[in-house]
Amino acid sequence: MPPVAASRSPWRSLKYRSMRWWSVANFVSNAGTWMQLTVQNLLVLQITGSAAATGLSMSVQAAPALLMSLAGGAAVDRWPRRLTAAVSQSLLGAIAFATAALVATGRLDLTILMVLAALTGIVATVDGPACALLGNDLVPPDDVPSAIGVGSLVHSAGRLAGAALGGVTVGFLGTAAAYAANGMSFLFVAAVIPFLRPAYGVLRGAAGAAHPAVPAAPASASAAPDVEPVGQDMTVRQGLVFFMRRPRLVALAGITGISAVFGRNYNLTLAVLVTGPLAGGAGSFGTVSTVLAVGGIVGAVLGARLRQPSVRLVGMLAATGGLLQVVAGFSPSFAVLLVLVLPMAIVETVSDTAGTTVLQTDPPAHLRGRVLGVWGSISTTWGLAGPPALGLVMELAGARGALVLGGLVIAGSIGAGSLLRRRRSTAPVVLRTEEHDATARPALGTAA
Repeated sequence: MPPVAASRSPWRSLKYRSMRWWSVANFVSNAGTWMQLTVQNLLVLQITGSAAATGLSMSVQAAPALLMSLAGGAAVDRWPRRLTAAVSQSLLGAIAFATAALVATGRLDLTILMVLAALTGIVATVDGPACALLGNDLVPPDDVPSAIGVGSLVHSAGRLAGAALGGVTVGFLGTAAAYAANGMSFLFVAAVIPFLRPAYGVLRGAAGAAHPAVPAAPASASAAPDVEPVGQDMTVRQGLVFFMRRPRLVALAGITGISAVFGRNYNLTLAVLVTGPLAGGAGSFGTVSTVLAVGGIVGAVLGARLRQPSVRLVGMLAATGGLLQVVAGFSPSFAVLLVLVLPMAIVETVSDTAGTTVLQTDPPAHLRGRVLGVWGSISTTWGLAGPPALGLVMELAGARGALVLGGLVIAGSIGAGSLLRRRRSTAPVVLRTEEHDATARPALGTAA
């Protein structure tokens, strides 16, 4: 097979044995996690009888990502990566087993539940970037988009399997069994990690962690004017400073943030559109959800074909998704909406794959954990702000108005940012020439 054709295959990352094992482990872990999530909200309702308590438990688990992601990313940069991922997976497994034991003995109350949720969130601030970067270490840099795309497919497959197994497990074995099964899935991942090996061309950092080889830093600041040389210390502040001084990462954050707040919350906007103006029911929205899932799978395959995605590509895809969202807001019927939902999901997933690849490969190897930590704090803020903001817009403008206005904001903001960047890059530059210098200053030996 010609090298170019092979490099474009969405499955090219799976030719590495360690990546195949990592994909299997991630499938098992995702299935266990979604098995637990399937019953977790019901468990909170059974204990408290309060929907507000259910929402509070979710917020308590998300809060550490908002407050501690920077510290978690710094830990990933400082400690050996495989060891860090194995320990964090084992800790998450221990929390799941402890929850299972408390449920089985009837000793789980609201206070203990909140403590366990907070502990899970704290460990996840380290586990998330550690596992993401560990997966990238298993393939060469050009195959990272394939690894991320395969990971997205594994996540979707694990979600479907876990949701199905959750109902069966609870029906036959009880709620505690779902938590115990999730604990076993974490231990399976922890057991696989010691046998993973980085791909050829991967270097080992000072802390013993595997890092993909990156080009040497430029000899002068003029070779890379947007990035200041960075030392090898492991401070949290260094990661934040690097992120804020890297224009493409700031632009990526802006694009993703606008898309996350004004779009992509389709479980909210499309649910209201289908059950309201389009006069559908729960079954109709179930069909929309299925089409979104199919589009996500197709988008993951297409995203895995990318080689070196850019922030410009992410912006173009996000703007396209915004325009599709505008058209969806004017859907005259349920059938027309279904036709639009598929490309919306595809564009969103390809954009996510491209953005994740840029985020995980752009920083130097020794800073990637902290950059992901910064991203974790930012993305958590978007996740918390998006649904309330869209809910307010829907209260004022309805579901159609929210889709149309949100899509216009996304496409308009990205378009305006692109035009501004183009103007800055094409601004005329006055070059000093020898002739100009000679006429601008008096000749030597003459009076000034």
